[in-house]
Amino acid sequence: TPTRAHILLRRRRRARGRIHVCSSEKIKSAALSFLPILTWLPSYPIKEYLFGDIVSGLSTGVMQLPQGLAYAMLAAVPPVYGLYASFYPVVLYTFFGTSKHVSIGTFAVISLMIGGVVVREAPDSMFMLQANGTNSSVPSLIDTEARDARRVHLAVALTSLVGINQLLLGLLRFGFVAIYLTEPLVRGFTTAASVHVFVSQLKYLFCVKTRRFSGPLSVVYSLIAVLKDITSTNITALILGLTCIVFLYGVKDVNERFKAKLPLPIPGEIIVVIVSTGVSYGMSLFENYQVDIVGTIPSGLLLPAAPDFSVLPNLVTDSIAIAIVGFSMDISLAKIFALKYGYSVDGNQELIALGLCNFIGSFFHTFAVTCSMSRSLVQESTGGKTQIAGFLASLVVLLVVVAIGFIFQPLPQTVLAAIIMVNLVGMFKQMRDIPLLWKTSKLELAIWLVAFVSSVLLGLDYGLLVSIGFAIVTVIYRTQSPKSMILGHIPNTGMYCDVDEYQESIECTGIKIFHLNASIYFANSDLYINTLKQKTGVDPTVLLASMEKGMAHELVGGSQVLLDVQGNGQVTESQTESDSEETHFLRTLCAVHSIILDFTPVNFIDSVGAKAIKSVIKEYAAVDVHVFIAGCSRTLLDELRTLLFFSGPVTPDIVFPTVHDAVLHCQHRRPRPSSTVV
Repeated sequence: TPTRAHILLRRRRRARGRIHVCSSEKIKSAALSFLPILTWLPSYPIKEYLFGDIVSGLSTGVMQLPQGLAYAMLAAVPPVYGLYASFYPVVLYTFFGTSKHVSIGTFAVISLMIGGVVVREAPDSMFMLQANGTNSSVPSLIDTEARDARRVHLAVALTSLVGINQLLLGLLRFGFVAIYLTEPLVRGFTTAASVHVFVSQLKYLFCVKTRRFSGPLSVVYSLIAVLKDITSTNITALILGLTCIVFLYGVKDVNERFKAKLPLPIPGEIIVVIVSTGVSYGMSLFENYQVDIVGTIPSGLLLPAAPDFSVLPNLVTDSIAIAIVGFSMDISLAKIFALKYGYSVDGNQELIALGLCNFIGSFFHTFAVTCSMSRSLVQESTGGKTQIAGFLASLVVLLVVVAIGFIFQPLPQTVLAAIIMVNLVGMFKQMRDIPLLWKTSKLELAIWLVAFVSSVLLGLDYGLLVSIGFAIVTVIYRTQSPKSMILGHIPNTGMYCDVDEYQESIECTGIKIFHLNASIYFANSDLYINTLKQKTGVDPTVLLASMEKGMAHELVGGSQVLLDVQGNGQVTESQTESDSEETHFLRTLCAVHSIILDFTPVNFIDSVGAKAIKSVIKEYAAVDVHVFIAGCSRTLLDELRTLLFFSGPVTPDIVFPTVHDAVLHCQHRRPRPSSTVV
């Protein structure tokens, strides 16, 4: 027989084994959560998926190349940095991302927000040079090399801070912050961003020399500057840019119309880049026609370097806005693809993935990235199955950076402007939301318009802040104007519906069932009480005032005698009015003997709301009207107990699980006299 010591020893060993197994499972689960590639790569079906991923990767990479060059212009950095941003973050997302179809890389809205920040911190005026000593009659020149170097440092530092913000939000499980960026807000904001992007590219399309503006009304100032200098338009650049716009728009239309018949989308952007580069090189557009070109594209990758953290204090607010917008764009598109193909995406892991892409990427001279809608649609439509497609797309960009980047040095900037403008067509189509929202939800239309107008006029940073603030105000407004109703019984059922909407619903005699679609807290507790009194038609204050004024008639021998109350409050007709007579008087005034508060839609209640409900229960008790609560959730009951709601005359006996139970209880109470009237 084992001794007690042996039994205890065995139990300890079993406990240690369970702890070891539990710890191992937690470590494995954490590793798989942090590195999602470990969950799908070991079981990757090569025969089924590889060909589709290769085709999709090549198609997306071909599209990513010109977009990387173009969006670098929006970020106010040399074009080659757009290629860096199209390589390193994409590789990182392959390991840490949870979406199988989004294409990570440069994106117009994020690039424009970065450009606005770096231009604000390093404007052209900081790098002015005099061509001939101090002679003020000679036009000032700009030290573009020093300016670009400073702007790259700022963009990289900003990207590092964006990554840190996203990492912290992801590790703290703050993926839910995206819910505050509602769809109308995001669509209005991105439409406004497309206006900023379009206006910013006019200078490159017309090939005019204007400074870049940032801050409130920057889009207005930019447009005025282009119009003032319109007479110096480079006709050659304008013709080339317009030709590219017409061609690209036509290709996009063909790809959309014949999407089901085309095996692959026509790569219009890379065709335009190759042809225009050849034309520019053959005709020497820069030397002979003064058409601005991309310029030097250094071959190879730059050595990693730490960002300049000394500039971070000036970039904190901007980094938060960029981090939230980038994550919102990514998670919204990722959820669409996940729903379509039946897999799940983790919002917190997406934040971590984007944070790592931006933070680690900043050490390799990239600027902030997120997913691109146009590239993601190409990656999905060309047969992409997993993140391998994005990884292969990054290898296409790497090939250009390492081996053949110099080929694109003669590429005209007006062509890149054309590519950007045509890619904005999808965002401008979001204007169609306006008539649709006018028909469906005017409050959401207001959010869309406020986001659009504020972002266009105030800039993307202040516009986003105003938009979020307005969206929160609309939530408060909704709680201040909820729908209220009196419920009636549907015969032969346990259902209770709005008596104004359903003809079959019948009010229970002497019982009012009040329903208001809102929780009860400090902001709407007064609204709840006032609406309750208005809807039920029973106001204790009015009843008590009528009694005190003595404006009632008492039947005496078939005739009516008016009770006259003197100024001292004494009754001249009768000095022996008892409490029972007072109660009878109140009953003759009001036929309602019970009020049921339907708490089914009440999710929470605070101390102010609890005090308001308790106070109104006491008010009704003073006029012999009993109040009951129905449909109260377990969580809400716990909150009421914590707030000491059930004390004094208010007891738990007034709470019932359903409205029907409360009605049955009221009906089985002592019936009213038959002579009672409203």
